[in-house]
Amino acid sequence: MSNSTGQLTHCVFFSLKESTPENCQALVDDCDHFLKRPGGVVSLHVGIREADLNREVNDTDFDVALVVVFEDRAAHDVYQDHPDHRAFIERNKETWRSVRVFDAV
Repeated sequence: MSNSTGQLTHCVFFSLKESTPENCQALVDDCDHFLKRPGGVVSLHVGIREADLNREVNDTDFDVALVVVFEDRAAHDVYQDHPDHRAFIERNKETWRSVRVFDAV
């Protein structure tokens, strides 16, 4: 089965060193501020993990989830080096305990 749209979905799961509601919201706000602007972004969704959803199949080892859909792989590649993406990383990387990335077409 192939992806007929050519879109690429980029999922990022952030675990924070200090997982307070304020720190989670600050990261959400920065995602909204810095990461929507690069060209080629079809949609961007970011949110704080819903603590009440904790079934056996739920991975709960993250605080904030980011899902970005790009027009195509080329748009994703441009985004990775975009100044806004770089600024987001520099501004927030010290707050992260871990970051997991999942990309799919």
